[in-house]
Amino acid sequence: MIGNPAYPSYQVFLAVAVAALITAVAMPFFIRMMRKDGIGQQIRADGPESHLVKQGTPTMGGVVMLVAVVVTVALIAKWTPDLILAVLAMLVTGSLGLLDDIESVAHKRSLGLTPSQKMVGLITISVVFCLAAVNWAGIDAVVRFPGGLAIDLGVLTTTFTVGGASIAVPWLYIFFVFLLMAGLSNAVNLTDGLDGLAGGCTMVVMAFMAMVALSCDDIDLAIFAASIAGACVGFIWHNCNPASIFMGDTGSLALGAALAALAVLTKTEFTSLIMGGLFVCEALSVIIQVVSFKTTGKRVFLMSPIHHHFEKLGWAETKVVTRFWIVSAVFAAVGFALYFQLG
Repeated sequence: MIGNPAYPSYQVFLAVAVAALITAVAMPFFIRMMRKDGIGQQIRADGPESHLVKQGTPTMGGVVMLVAVVVTVALIAKWTPDLILAVLAMLVTGSLGLLDDIESVAHKRSLGLTPSQKMVGLITISVVFCLAAVNWAGIDAVVRFPGGLAIDLGVLTTTFTVGGASIAVPWLYIFFVFLLMAGLSNAVNLTDGLDGLAGGCTMVVMAFMAMVALSCDDIDLAIFAASIAGACVGFIWHNCNPASIFMGDTGSLALGAALAALAVLTKTEFTSLIMGGLFVCEALSVIIQVVSFKTTGKRVFLMSPIHHHFEKLGWAETKVVTRFWIVSAVFAAVGFALYFQLG
């Protein structure tokens, strides 16, 4: 372990620096490898015409980000049950995204795995994560809201005995965790449509989540969140407009799952949705667009997700990204403030 455990905030800042350095230094080697093998991003044919020039840009940069996070955590943090669960949730979901990226590249199309294949993967990951969090890490099934309101989702719990060990299955909470993990994973994935957008927004949210974990006296989860923020910093160095590499579903699905895992393990499920409000808005814009078109034949936005709507309005890509970073920071700050109102 590097750093001084007697100074938790120092450990957190160190994690940011180490992860950022690893990602920024390792990414050029990964980019060259992707270019040598001819592995590039497939752009949606129905997307903005200005994005067609991005066809063939190296992708799957999330691989480097995940490696940087794991290495940083291994160097600075202690492997507690909470940390192990958070890291595994990130890595397994990232592996699902990697399969999606490989399918996309192999078949030269913008879509990889089918929606049903992704859904089966996310259901499996979220159920296993929830059961481990409740039965191994001792997480309760109560969802807390500002003002002292709390809802116990463990009221419908079945206990099974397997090999002499009791396993509690809180059915309502499992369903809730699935919605949270699948929702945030897909929301970050939808946000990953402009150079630097998903990376920058995740960087901001994870910085605040590190502070949440610190306030919970969970230094190891704080280091984990800070490592992700640092990896995003290193990634943005190469992903800023015009991007030299994209994170792919490998990165976006993993980052969303990591945020969901942190929310469950720090018991901030509700406030995490506020802190990640930009991601929620991106996902809602797609839902609203689809529902509106199917029911009325009319579109609410010029194009969804919503960042494309502003592009269609004539905003430069860099302006959209910068302003969305600011909006993300405001959401994160509001969510962080509400966190202290939890009962």
